[in-house]
Amino acid sequence: MIHNPILRGFHPDPSIIRVGDDYYIATSTFEWWPGVRLHHSRDLVHWNLIEYPLNRTSQLDLRGVGPSQGIWAPCLTYDNGTFYLVYTIVKAFYCNMYDTENYLVTAENIHGPWSEPVALNNFGFDPSLFHDDNGRKYMVSMVTDHRVPKKYAGRLVLQEFDAAAGKMTGPVRDIYRAEGIFLEGPHIFKRHGWYYLFSADTGTGEAHGQTIQRSRNVWGPYEMYQPEDKLRQQGEAYSILTSRHHEDILLQKAGHCDLVETPRGEWYAVHLCGRPSRDQNPGDAERFPGVRRYMLGRETAIQKMRWTQDDWLVLEGGGSVPREDVEPPKWEERPESARAVAGIKEAGSGTVCEKSTGSGVKCEERPKENRHRTGSSAAEAEQAMCGHVLVRDDFDMPNLHLDYQSLRIPMDEHYISLKQRPGWLRMYGRSGLASRFSQTLIARRVTEYQMEADTCLDFAPEVFKQMAGLIMLYDTDNYLYLHLSHDEDVGKCITLLKAENKKYEYLTDYIPVESGRDVILHLSLTETQVQFSYGLRGEPRQNIGPLVNASFLSDEACTEGWFTGAMVGICCQDLTGFGKHADFDWLEVRAECLSQS
Repeated sequence: MIHNPILRGFHPDPSIIRVGDDYYIATSTFEWWPGVRLHHSRDLVHWNLIEYPLNRTSQLDLRGVGPSQGIWAPCLTYDNGTFYLVYTIVKAFYCNMYDTENYLVTAENIHGPWSEPVALNNFGFDPSLFHDDNGRKYMVSMVTDHRVPKKYAGRLVLQEFDAAAGKMTGPVRDIYRAEGIFLEGPHIFKRHGWYYLFSADTGTGEAHGQTIQRSRNVWGPYEMYQPEDKLRQQGEAYSILTSRHHEDILLQKAGHCDLVETPRGEWYAVHLCGRPSRDQNPGDAERFPGVRRYMLGRETAIQKMRWTQDDWLVLEGGGSVPREDVEPPKWEERPESARAVAGIKEAGSGTVCEKSTGSGVKCEERPKENRHRTGSSAAEAEQAMCGHVLVRDDFDMPNLHLDYQSLRIPMDEHYISLKQRPGWLRMYGRSGLASRFSQTLIARRVTEYQMEADTCLDFAPEVFKQMAGLIMLYDTDNYLYLHLSHDEDVGKCITLLKAENKKYEYLTDYIPVESGRDVILHLSLTETQVQFSYGLRGEPRQNIGPLVNASFLSDEACTEGWFTGAMVGICCQDLTGFGKHADFDWLEVRAECLSQS
């Protein structure tokens, strides 16, 4: 069976294609660099992270963009030997007039190189490219409206794209207007002479859903399918997939779908979803009072679909509620193994994946040659099969593993080095954690509500403005940071800093640490509670600070960003401007799926 979510942790706005026997999913990355994550599969069950198409600064400059801005809702398509990727770069969002710049890049090979961006129209976000069977191409997107009040609650526009000239052409026409139902994330498909307009409805929260319309003409008018739903209330969207009114199921926020057909004619829809924590916002919260918190962000799930006799698309098995377990596609012959299907191979800088044994053996005590080395995608495959994942990076490869992302900028030699001290990652301290321009930080997604992470570092700070350590963060305004620094009275020390919506507090005193010794930093997350600890290499760890409720690192709790998810990583700052470095021997993350009962 396919066990949802298929892409766990922060992987929203999925777009899917099939080319031959290969499936590819693109997901949003927002302010994290490089831009757009691509996953590959042969069976829709096991997925392997393969690329970031936007991996050059000439393609993508995110300096200065705010939290949850940047890359929104990429759409991946394929036509006549060419891959097409359209996407939005949001540069102004928390304001009256949005800046939503839409671009296209292309490649003849999914692994690149991808072209320099071609500018498209900027009417709104969530652009999608449709390749008609007559050779013409069209881009559909939603429309933002800064007027007060808005002219329409929801609006979609269509314009033709001239591939030979590399530009938009012809009139821009509305193909959807509505007073009440807001639509976004549109895609156009063609089947049996019908043009289908497939769109997300009702925002991205727990009321989220997916609608479908059709027309005999690409320009419309489009008729909306209105499935019978006894729970549907007056004014709600006619959703063919939604978690609305089903607060007890695992996959909440279901919507923002894209479609793919298998070689044997089966149909599947990928969609975003979220797994809620048990915590919720206070009743008097500034935004989203009383709603549940989703630390893992919006994830990607998949559902099997079917076409009715009168050519409407519905969930296989009926209803509109997303399933946790989904029947996989039929195979002409079974794959040799899950690993062969996933295309898993050695990649990156020493990432290690093993099943959790519960043996209690410290990771630093296991010889490197006795560990199984592979990419983070293999860790995801192990997790899907056994419920446990351990990913350890010893930084002994020439490049960082694909799973890491940085904030807004690439981590070039100005920020990090894997060569200066072989087997270690050297991080040069740059700007502070609030910077939207030049942070030295790498992180990977938090994928489960039960997770541990630790790192070992060698750092000799000289002033309090030099810091390095282990961080769990949502954005530049929200994080928990266990770090080494220097205090005039204490000397080299360790402390725990909490930032919650620009409110900063130290959760411990400055605790002295012996100079000249490597320090182990550790965190343990259970549901939404996190405990930090530390110790010198080779000695027992001790807890530091209180048990902290980390659920504020979630879409709902942050006052500015609300589209990404919690991340865990390592970083270094030097606010003196001298670039003091810290050396990290490893970063290890262990996660386990909690019972869903």
